[in-house]
Amino acid sequence: MSPRGVQLQVQDHYVVMDNGLLQVTISNPDGIVTGIRYNGITNLLEIQNEEVNRGYWDVVWSGEGRTGVFEVIMATNFEVITENEEQVEVSFKRPWDTSMDGKFIPINIDKRFIMLRGCSGFYSYGIYEHLEGMPAFSLAETRIAFKLRKDKFHYMAMADNRQRIMPMPDDRLPGRCQTLAYPEAVLLTNPINPDLKGEVDDKYQYSCENKDNKVHGWICFDNSPVGFWQITPSNEFRTGGPLKQNLTSHVGPTTLAMFLSAHYSGEDLVPKFQNDEQWKKVFGPVFIYLNTVLDGEADPYSLWDDAKSQMMVEVQSWPYGFPASEDFPSSDQRGTISGRLLVHDRYIEEGYISADSAYIGLALPGEVGSWQRECKGYQFWTKADADGYFSISDVRTGDYNLYAWVPGFIGDYKYDVEVTITSGCDVDLGDLVYEPPRDGPTLWEIGIPDRSAAEFYVPDPNPNYINKLFVNHPDRFRQYGLWERYAELYPDGDLIFKVGTSDYRKDWFFAQVTRKKSNNTYQATTWQIIFKLDSINDNTTYYLRLALASATVSELQVRFNDPKANPPHFSSGVIGKDNSIARHGIHGLYWLYNVEVPSTRLVQGDNTIYLTQSRSTSPFQGIMYDYIRLEGPPTSSNSNRKH
Repeated sequence: MSPRGVQLQVQDHYVVMDNGLLQVTISNPDGIVTGIRYNGITNLLEIQNEEVNRGYWDVVWSGEGRTGVFEVIMATNFEVITENEEQVEVSFKRPWDTSMDGKFIPINIDKRFIMLRGCSGFYSYGIYEHLEGMPAFSLAETRIAFKLRKDKFHYMAMADNRQRIMPMPDDRLPGRCQTLAYPEAVLLTNPINPDLKGEVDDKYQYSCENKDNKVHGWICFDNSPVGFWQITPSNEFRTGGPLKQNLTSHVGPTTLAMFLSAHYSGEDLVPKFQNDEQWKKVFGPVFIYLNTVLDGEADPYSLWDDAKSQMMVEVQSWPYGFPASEDFPSSDQRGTISGRLLVHDRYIEEGYISADSAYIGLALPGEVGSWQRECKGYQFWTKADADGYFSISDVRTGDYNLYAWVPGFIGDYKYDVEVTITSGCDVDLGDLVYEPPRDGPTLWEIGIPDRSAAEFYVPDPNPNYINKLFVNHPDRFRQYGLWERYAELYPDGDLIFKVGTSDYRKDWFFAQVTRKKSNNTYQATTWQIIFKLDSINDNTTYYLRLALASATVSELQVRFNDPKANPPHFSSGVIGKDNSIARHGIHGLYWLYNVEVPSTRLVQGDNTIYLTQSRSTSPFQGIMYDYIRLEGPPTSSNSNRKH
């Protein structure tokens, strides 16, 4: 028996979509999801919240005279776009005009909701547009948020190894918790569930990189268990590339579809629009998927496995063919690009090396590496196979640069020629060659060039501030307060690393943080790398490659064999606002510095490099290293120079 067709009811104050499996109620004309009926539960959303605080699109924006404005998008015009038994699509528009100047974000917004026959869920996407005549503004964040019923949804899942019974929202109220170093982090002192006493709760512990952020949500363990899942089948509308981190689900119970945010990047990923600048972007569609256990199937945890299976179905169905907006092109209106990426580094191998598992993507034209800060256009990424072959399909039409980076090698690749994608095109770029920065042979190296500090020493947390989920977990860096462990582990002096005897997995702390003093101020730290040179090539140049995985209001100063050299032999200047140390990330934005080292700064025998992070007004200032390498002068048989 085929599922019932989709029905649409338009009332004075509500619009109701119903396909027999679920019923979704949306306020008219605001476009706020006020109710979701499913599996005998009249509303999965928090009925104690005001209707405007249940399921909504929101933005954080700044304009002239206003900064950091949080705005729930309230539409003013409702329209039925598609209505038949197979599909309903409805639109809630909020056009902007000059009477709204300074009060509302200066863009036109069209929020769409879609329900299909036989589909256990619904879709939402938004079309944002800035036109001539609209004032300048910046957009720090936009997303969809769902607040679920706290009496029903207690179990959260976002990965096979990141799921657990969560605290209640009331546990974060005074009398039940102690606020820690910032408001998002609390120590549960008197939680409703006594098993959680003494644990830390912080929404940033559940952040996730875009490439892995495809499905997350909650399970209700009632008599007939129910899962509520947010599925994002594509990253094309997200900013910052595959490694950009975003929030997922957290205590509330809250589920987020993050489209754009400054988390783990700072101002660099806040798009800024000028007066009259023309811009349009489609965010989504994303899928809200609901599931329940079948009769006789006892295990409610299987709902997570089913949600993962559904996520794969959605990914394979992308780009969807059903959205009615002409601003969302179907597959046959898009193009494909393919090729092979090779690496050429003569100091590793004379011939070409396959760019195994390289990240390869299209983004708006820009400088080398600009993709990680690009935040206005669309991006399309893939991972090369073991031989370096790649193919990116279903690319929106337009002009792009092709960018790449290769695990195991420093730096960024950019194809020299702009690529134009047209409807139905199939562009084969053939063999491309990346020559990573390299001037001479490796004398020594610390770490793995993979844009993360995860391989370094991540300490056990203070036992008073534990999230049990991350005990004996590969993501141990997500524990709270690890920045304070540095001074405890190095009470009498800063880190000293001896090349040849020290092990970066044990002896290189994952973040160079400030040191807290007894009077509650902070002081800069200077780390030392001690290494031996058997001989020096006079009148030549050595190179120090410094790849950073994160920086937060930091200045990295480098000195060779003279800890008091003033000015330092190299300074990064003040860099970074990614806040990854406080937010339990193991990386933020990537930085690469190629430091020339005249041979006169080095000596035969023992040498010391002094790495000072000189900014010290907060516990969260610091850098994470990705990889450090000292190169000797070029050898006669290898004269390729690539700074």
